[in-house]
Amino acid sequence: MHNFIPESRFFPYLTWTEIQSMPDKENTVIILPLGAIEQHGPHLPLIVDAAISAAVTGQALAKLEANIPAYALPPLYYGKSNEHCHFPGTIMLSAQTLLAVISEIADSIYQAGFRKLVLMNGHGGQPQVMEIAARDIHQKYQDFSVFPLFVWRVPNVAAELLTAKELEFGIHAGDAETSLMLAILPEQVKMELAVCEYPQGLPKDSLLSMEGNLPFAWLTRELTESGVLGDATVATKEKGSRILESLSDGWAQVIKDVYKFRQPGSSATDSVTDVTDVTDVSPMEE
Repeated sequence: MHNFIPESRFFPYLTWTEIQSMPDKENTVIILPLGAIEQHGPHLPLIVDAAISAAVTGQALAKLEANIPAYALPPLYYGKSNEHCHFPGTIMLSAQTLLAVISEIADSIYQAGFRKLVLMNGHGGQPQVMEIAARDIHQKYQDFSVFPLFVWRVPNVAAELLTAKELEFGIHAGDAETSLMLAILPEQVKMELAVCEYPQGLPKDSLLSMEGNLPFAWLTRELTESGVLGDATVATKEKGSRILESLSDGWAQVIKDVYKFRQPGSSATDSVTDVTDVTDVSPMEE
């Protein structure tokens, strides 16, 4: 049942009495991996975003020092995937439903005595939902620190391994995600069906863009016929293993930083420690 997560770090394997007597619960890091069940082209399974989130979480926890208390919840596999609604197999939650699910999970975690929750999101279509959820939860429980984080925003080596075009446009089922899946779930990747397709019809000589500071709203079928945005044909397991290693290194550091974190304005006497700067954004946004 724990899949990628180390058994000793899998929250559902604990008993209620172990949770009740757990020391330092207010600094114990609880991680909720989030993903999506949505199309990823003809060569990748629907589970890509959830698999990446869970695999990176698991490898990061495996690298963590034993004296840092941190546990992963089971992944929330379903997400806000309505941009992929025209492709069969995509399962969608509304933003309202996803917000409610995250909020009610947070209620239970808080009630159990924990005060640090990481929303470890692997789907580029829902960071804004994570941010709204985190702010609302923290406003409700002001001694509850909530971190709306995106799996790709820790420092990683993707920029060293991908072309400039892929870095800009390869946001879905392209080189990076396909390479990662070859490292994580190789038996589920159909490389003989991999395609290269970049977004079509983007505005030229315009400040507006598909992603970035001045984006426009879009649906996936408006940009691609295959469901792929990027070049999946050049993906390799070797690249995926290097990306996974670097992502998990970054996340091990983030978990340690969350463990040390003290909410600004709190009455805690410990020195304030900010979480790791995670401004390095890889190409993966969807």
